[in-house]
Amino acid sequence: MSALCQNKKTCLKFCTGISVYFSFVLIALHGMPGAQGVWPMPQKMSQTSEIYPLHVHRFIFQYANDSAAQPGCSVLDEAFRRYFALIFPGYSDGKAPWDSFALVVNVQSGECNGYPDENSKENYYLLVSDGQGILKAETVWGALRGLETFSQLVQQDDDEIYYINKTEIVDFPRFLFRGILLDTSRHFLPVPAIMETLDAMAYNKFNVFHWHIVDDPSFPYQSYSFPDLSDKGAYHRFTHVYTQTDVQKVIEYARLRGIRVLPEFDSPGHTLSWGNGQPDLLTPCYKGDVPSGTFGPVNPILNSTYEFMTRLLKEVSVVFPDSYIHLGGDEVSFTCWKSNPQIRAFMQQMGFGGDFSKLEAFYIENIVNITTALNKTSVLWQDVFDNREKIPNNTVLLVWRGTPPKYYSEMSRMTKAGYRVLLTAPWYLNHISYGQDWRAAYSVKPLNFTGTEEQKKLMIGGEVCMWGEYVDATNLMARLWPRASAAAERLWSDEEQTSSLSKAYDRLTDFRCRLVRRGIRAEPVYVGYCKHEYKGL
Repeated sequence: MSALCQNKKTCLKFCTGISVYFSFVLIALHGMPGAQGVWPMPQKMSQTSEIYPLHVHRFIFQYANDSAAQPGCSVLDEAFRRYFALIFPGYSDGKAPWDSFALVVNVQSGECNGYPDENSKENYYLLVSDGQGILKAETVWGALRGLETFSQLVQQDDDEIYYINKTEIVDFPRFLFRGILLDTSRHFLPVPAIMETLDAMAYNKFNVFHWHIVDDPSFPYQSYSFPDLSDKGAYHRFTHVYTQTDVQKVIEYARLRGIRVLPEFDSPGHTLSWGNGQPDLLTPCYKGDVPSGTFGPVNPILNSTYEFMTRLLKEVSVVFPDSYIHLGGDEVSFTCWKSNPQIRAFMQQMGFGGDFSKLEAFYIENIVNITTALNKTSVLWQDVFDNREKIPNNTVLLVWRGTPPKYYSEMSRMTKAGYRVLLTAPWYLNHISYGQDWRAAYSVKPLNFTGTEEQKKLMIGGEVCMWGEYVDATNLMARLWPRASAAAERLWSDEEQTSSLSKAYDRLTDFRCRLVRRGIRAEPVYVGYCKHEYKGL
């Protein structure tokens, strides 16, 4: 094992007998600080001042002999290369001697070629002791979370010598769904910007990319069933679209980081861009007895509408492997429907009277039936529940409106009705304010609603929303990070252990510097600096 000679010319000896000399190295086996910036905080972590030096040419990731995953596992092979470069910036993984420091990874279930899903296990056990590391996980997805934690445990002293403290960690997520929403309709986000977000999500242990891919302003998704949707609905038919190749690239990039991709095709509202490429889909609005030339939500009374939506959603269910499809259902204006004489006649024929929420329910119930037939789980905004629409009990509802008293009341009513719930209301991070507004995101208590233990189990997680009215690739990363990191810890970590804002501040400041060093343009938490800014001076 390694030995450390403590004098002015510190001699770091490895068991091969190779000696490496450093002038006035300040490392001591008992006394180096631990990794204060591990984020999000693990469930259980013990650490001592005993350290093990690491060297770029004497470090290796390897599979345990009895691991279900072995060389050739795409998820972990790629992760080993990725994390080697993150731990040792500027270096790539290579062959190391047999006596190198090894992080030995043992996975119970291989599933290397599959996709993460709503039931994926992300728990792991990590031990760094006696000059080596052991990482155990049920699945490759848990192993990915453990690799991220290990990478954050590696520190560097003032003389740029890498070391890691003796550490033991038992960790698992508090909530199974921890998401980030990106809006790619209001401003088109190039694929590299999405991939950079996925990288940052992995560093924060987020596991769902909610892709709000289309909306009123533009339709950038290039459908192979309906190519006119993007040809006529995107900002530019060639430059501002996501081709099928782009979409698959994003899905695979996310998969290798243990991140699900949840597509959202919001309707019947938020669909103005759809109408450019799909005639008769939207409702013609009237001024008096004549059409005004404007259009409203999807026309819910035509058979052609449901034929179109069936084909589109069937395509989406094939392109996106996740079991969830987000169908929207929010902010539906009834003004255009009310103006249209054919709509009003249909309302009377169906016995809806003047209650247009019943017409909306009619549409949503038909769309949900389509996704059910495709063996997909529907995700909907809270408006659908608020309008008392009939939806299956396995539907997932997102709570996005109001102040804490209002969204807690909403969550209580939804879970009492038996629905699974996601919380987004306090994490609309497109809203900004001067000062340390991460504190508000961090102080959220997701389970602080009235309900039984069974109701609390139906609260399956939450997500940060980054709507795109004022956000594009130029300011996306700084707007998201490290503010989204506050939500990441709230959704992963034990709430009691992470209740102190002052303690979180120090750790978040350190973690923000780590993000910046990794190339993520995260904004400052407050006044200060990052040590790596002065590297090489």
